[in-house]
Amino acid sequence: MPESDLSLLIDAAEEAGRIANRYFQKDVKVWHKPDEAGPVTEADLAVDEMLRKGLTSARPDYGWLSEETTDSRERLAQDRVFIVDPIDGTRAFIDGGRDWGHSLAVVEKGVVLAAAVHLPQRNVTYAAALGRGATRNGLPIVASRRVNLDAAQVLTTRPNLEPQHWRATAPPPFHRAFRSSLAFRLCLVAEGRFDAMLTLRPTWEWDVAAGSLIVAEASGAVSDRLGSHPLFNNPHPQINGMVAGGKVLHEQLIDALV
Repeated sequence: MPESDLSLLIDAAEEAGRIANRYFQKDVKVWHKPDEAGPVTEADLAVDEMLRKGLTSARPDYGWLSEETTDSRERLAQDRVFIVDPIDGTRAFIDGGRDWGHSLAVVEKGVVLAAAVHLPQRNVTYAAALGRGATRNGLPIVASRRVNLDAAQVLTTRPNLEPQHWRATAPPPFHRAFRSSLAFRLCLVAEGRFDAMLTLRPTWEWDVAAGSLIVAEASGAVSDRLGSHPLFNNPHPQINGMVAGGKVLHEQLIDALV
């Protein structure tokens, strides 16, 4: 059931934070993945190992998809799958910033049932179960009810403002902000601290699966960049970008994008 899965994810995410903190702001070993796929640290690998062993032991009939584990097509034959980013925001982790965390989700036949995002350096845990609402440190959260993109606070990278992405050859006059972790960006939208977020590049599922449910359960709206509802545990585990926000602003962003 989503409720018991949610408790499992929260406990695992908080344990991941304890492990990652042992490496944080230390002389951590760093490797660079092929094809400019980004850095990975010994902390990523230690967290991944703990999560994989702990979660799959607790739910041996669930599949496994993680950024730091070699993918296997076996997951495609399993009804439920863990989708995990051991450390989302690895560059921030390496740089000594606080905006990194652990993103964990349970997906059934493409739909996220339970999700937890834990940011140990901010002492915050976001969580949601399908149909049960979303929380920040156990308290309910609600997405922005703003109805106008003008002067809205939107989390995105600078390249997403380039004219080729927008029907009017320029984005609406919102204020841009940035956080390193996609999961954290989604959670900030879910709690209403920011009005919306968007990422327009092909997006790895482990970056956004958990956060997408947290936004949706906080009465927000989530889609890919074309407005379609995202489904997870795809053979190639990417979706076509992500747009999330309060329901009115989400619709306005989708209408404004090419």
